Amino acid sequence: MNELKSGAALNYAVILLNIIVGLLYTPYMLRALGQSEYGMYSLVASVISCLTVLDLGLGNAVVRYTAHFRADGRAAEIPRLLGMFLAMYIGVGILSMVCGGVLYVNFDGWFAASMTPLELHDARLMLLLLVANVAFTFPMSVFGSVLTAYERFVFPRVLQIARIVLSTVLMVVLLSLGFKALALVVVQTLFNVAVLCAQMVYARSRLGVRIRFRGFDKELLRQVAVYSFWVFLSVVMDRIYWSTGQMVLAFYDGTAQVAVFAVAIQLSLLYMTFSTAISGVFLPRLTTMVAQCASDTEMSRLFLRTGRIQYMVMALVLSGFVVFGRSFVYLWAGTGYDDTYLITLIFFFALTIPMIQNVGIGILQARNRLKFRSLLYLLIASISLLMQFLLAPRYGGVGVACAIAGALLVGQGVAMNLYYHYRQKLDIQAFWRSIGRMSVVPLLMSIGATLSLLRVSISTWGGLCLAICVYLCVYVPLFWRWSMNGEERAAVRAIIRKRLPI
Repeated sequence: MNELKSGAALNYAVILLNIIVGLLYTPYMLRALGQSEYGMYSLVASVISCLTVLDLGLGNAVVRYTAHFRADGRAAEIPRLLGMFLAMYIGVGILSMVCGGVLYVNFDGWFAASMTPLELHDARLMLLLLVANVAFTFPMSVFGSVLTAYERFVFPRVLQIARIVLSTVLMVVLLSLGFKALALVVVQTLFNVAVLCAQMVYARSRLGVRIRFRGFDKELLRQVAVYSFWVFLSVVMDRIYWSTGQMVLAFYDGTAQVAVFAVAIQLSLLYMTFSTAISGVFLPRLTTMVAQCASDTEMSRLFLRTGRIQYMVMALVLSGFVVFGRSFVYLWAGTGYDDTYLITLIFFFALTIPMIQNVGIGILQARNRLKFRSLLYLLIASISLLMQFLLAPRYGGVGVACAIAGALLVGQGVAMNLYYHYRQKLDIQAFWRSIGRMSVVPLLMSIGATLSLLRVSISTWGGLCLAICVYLCVYVPLFWRWSMNGEERAAVRAIIRKRLPI
């Protein structure tokens, strides 16, 4: 339990650090690289992220089956289990290098019409580095998954914090010396290797993790393959949502438009981390609950409690961005990013439902019931990709964002809620009644503050910070009184008493 609490707390520390880095470093990087260079950097990252689907859901399977073996008292079989996963990951790493070679050979043909020869040259070098990075990451990621399965959340988060701080400082130094996107890729690759090696050393020395490459259980291998396949389809869907947009825009508009869209994606990914900071530590616990035959009522209670906690944070960020987002984007990203606010807002609204219900994914993983969600999302994501190609030529990044957001709303907002209610027996009606009551204050605050600022122009960081402080001074007391329940208020009071001696 201490690891769960500390892990969630450190996740929010990572979020806070990412916010600080985003506010201070990202604008510097945008200006140091320039819009075209940043667009090229984002495009290569999007292309290479397609290789991450080759994980085939194995990382999630490592967590689930290792936690399940521990809950069933089969710890002695874990070395053989991990040996099986590591052997599979080595094969995936080799496959990723082959696929990376195909991407490298065809890169010029795909993007020559919208990129300069110099951009193509640098992009190919970055592509080679990132392919090597991905190929090394696959087998080494077994140890990070083991730490999650053993519910050791503190060490990986501390590593992540150290990585953010040190890599950001080094990249600022390199940009100040005139280096460009290629140098940033080199830094990211080196730090990734260091973190993966540190996780391996910790798992072997502190947890006594051992690997055994013999005596694989064929029936278990079949179960893992089936489970991983459905997770794999979810990953494919995720890549279609968050990587194809930049590539579609690159076909039609070039790297400058990609940069505008990429900034919106970056803000959206940051928005998502507010939610996953909590849900990311629950899969091992959910697996244990399923192994111990926890009731649907217990699962529904966890689903609701976690969703409410996530929504407390998401509602504040969403309502604040509605009011202050346009001024923030202008001050943060600079000129040339006018469409970023609207694209980001579209993503924020569409993401809110899946982000406050992502513990439901953990429940499906723990119950091994991912088939419906994976097939549904793959279908909807494929339709979304088609719509991106149809809307991009006329509406640019806004059209691509609408195609992605529509798919998210149909998939999670409608279909998955029906599935949770009727097939997984989660009390979705109670969930939405509760969220609806919580939404009154954020909705009224967003409308009232927006109307109040219609004739006010916020053009400085000082003015923006002052306006946000005033907004918080009104929002927080109202949300505390009318949106939070007694249990949540008591929990906050307990945290305050513990942290602040009175």
